[in-house]
Amino acid sequence: MSFDARSLERLQELGRSLPKPLPKPERHKETKGTPGKRHRVETETDPQALFGELMKASEDGTVPPHLMDRLRQAESDQERKRQAAQREQLQALQSQTNRPTDGLKAQGKPQELRPNQQRRRPANSEEQDLYVAFQQLLLEGDEED
Repeated sequence: MSFDARSLERLQELGRSLPKPLPKPERHKETKGTPGKRHRVETETDPQALFGELMKASEDGTVPPHLMDRLRQAESDQERKRQAAQREQLQALQSQTNRPTDGLKAQGKPQELRPNQQRRRPANSEEQDLYVAFQQLLLEGDEED
């Protein structure tokens, strides 16, 4: 495509007279820094409270799919937290029951140690009697030495 001198001059004049673009709004700074006021539907993490907020916000009881996904995610997060807390409680309980205590020694209950230092309670009274007899034999053998 070729331009004659007159067309080229006209294009250059138009280019000079075009307005400059408007500055971009500074929304990016708001979202990066402190966010503006947000609805509780966006900030709530408790699934039951989130469900209540969704029902308050919905006039006809319908909820958009992305908010239902958010509710499911909140429920799964709460379930994971609950399971982790149960595991911690179980481990703490196991560590307390596996530690030898002076109270057990004073009562004369047998204490069997496994290679991994965990105790196993005797399955029945016969097994417990055998453990007691074995411990007595060990103690008698220590006294002879």
